[in-house]
Amino acid sequence: MRRFVVLLFVFLSGCASTLKTEVTTFHQWPADAKDEAFVFARTEAQSQDLPYHHVESLVRGELLRLGLREAGAKDKATLRVTLHYRMEEREQRVLETVLIDSWYGTPWYGPNSFPHWAAGPGGVYPVYGPMWLGMPMATTQERRTQLFHRELHIRIDKLAGTQPLLDVKVSSDGKEGNLVKVMPYLVKSAFTDFPGASGVPRVIEYKLKE
Repeated sequence: MRRFVVLLFVFLSGCASTLKTEVTTFHQWPADAKDEAFVFARTEAQSQDLPYHHVESLVRGELLRLGLREAGAKDKATLRVTLHYRMEEREQRVLETVLIDSWYGTPWYGPNSFPHWAAGPGGVYPVYGPMWLGMPMATTQERRTQLFHRELHIRIDKLAGTQPLLDVKVSSDGKEGNLVKVMPYLVKSAFTDFPGASGVPRVIEYKLKE
């Protein structure tokens, strides 16, 4: 017996053309922070990880846009930047409502999909639309699909006295499992309307480039 999905009760956040991020920022960002020099604090594993260096370059671009500068060989850094990211795969359980034509044992696919024959003044003619010869039966079925959870954590501290200035966490769920494709949007979310209200979660949505 064939079945047709009419409505999804559960849906994934984000779709093939959009990406939604949830951002929470805590900060004590000084107004005179421009032109301060920063340095990335890397673990030994991060220093040997090329994908990490790619993410670091994205964060560097945002910090330079804010007016900060990266410390050079003869330039003493005043800010320390640390970043971590991860992605994990989950299985999403989706429940679907299915309508089945109890007369034919086939589903109704919507208006103008197949004819029902009716008698009228002009004889017998087909009628297209949501007409059932028998009452439709509703049932549910379960479908499982892959869902990816992505996280980015960026922290900026004062080197002198290790005073925390910024702690931002970005998370996103969706069907896109290519972290390289998604990461620019996570980094951009972390610095959108910087520094923003401290401790106030925000939701940002982007259109993904094909």
